[in-house]
Amino acid sequence: MKIIYLITLFIFNINYTVSQDSVSQDSFVSYDQKINGTDYSFKMVPVTGGLFQMGSLKNEVGRFIDEGPVKNIEVSSFWIGAYEVTWELYELFVQRSIDDILNNSKSDEISIDVDAVSGATTPYTDMTFGMGLEGFPAICMTQLAASKFCEWLSAITGNYYRLPTEAEWEYACRAGTKSKFSFGDDVNLLDEYAWFSKNSGEKYQKVGTKKPNSWGIYDMHGNVSEWTLDQYIPSAYYKRKNTSKDPYELAVKEYPRVVRGGSWSDNPNKLRSSARTASNSKWKKRDPQIPKSLWWHTDAPFVGFRIVRPKQLPSEEERKKYWINPS
Repeated sequence: MKIIYLITLFIFNINYTVSQDSVSQDSFVSYDQKINGTDYSFKMVPVTGGLFQMGSLKNEVGRFIDEGPVKNIEVSSFWIGAYEVTWELYELFVQRSIDDILNNSKSDEISIDVDAVSGATTPYTDMTFGMGLEGFPAICMTQLAASKFCEWLSAITGNYYRLPTEAEWEYACRAGTKSKFSFGDDVNLLDEYAWFSKNSGEKYQKVGTKKPNSWGIYDMHGNVSEWTLDQYIPSAYYKRKNTSKDPYELAVKEYPRVVRGGSWSDNPNKLRSSARTASNSKWKKRDPQIPKSLWWHTDAPFVGFRIVRPKQLPSEEERKKYWINPS
């Protein structure tokens, strides 16, 4: 019996190690990133890079002028969160209660002092607005706060995480399609894939409760709009070269910046794969603080985010470029 017990332990440890090794960049597969000191984890899905047509054609019903002209864009491989970041994960960043827990299984991809990462302030009010907490998408954070979450997550896991660029986001959303939505052009099918104005009950819903796109990514259409890294420039596509690789509009002003995907409060037109939304200062209209908070958009209960991890680890200089600091 003792021998069987030892063999069982040995097999279990091999399987556990394989599970952990799947996080490495050498193995480009889906993995669950565990958060040390908690019962929480999140799923990352591999997205193989390639060439796609970014933007919408002039004959697409409902298109806006800032979605064109269409350009052929090359995107490098990356992992993306299968789900939008939920409150239970985001609150770990806000509370910072697990920062000092020793993590022996931490990846050695990058090394960052977690104490050097700025933390978000506790909000003055309930930012869920009574819509739900566990399993629901975190909302109302600024782009800076979403990016600092990624930096903090990188510090505690040892893997490099950041927000997606606008190009990466659309590439992952389209999942190889050229249609209005990742599932085609038939808006009547939207209810199967998205929470939006007609079916949401005027609030966000738990992540992953609708169908994913063909690459296994949930809620790219609707539920909450999602931060990208880019500065919003209406004419960005006009200035961009055809066949650009990994384009990114570096943000130099606080407003406007790009959010994608549409939300629980939007009509189907804003949920299209190519639709772009610009942030604005009105999203802090009810913020009583002077100056306004760097961390919270009191009037944006429709904005959240998801994360990515590049397959090819960028240089330290490049990593810092993709982590946002106060303007």
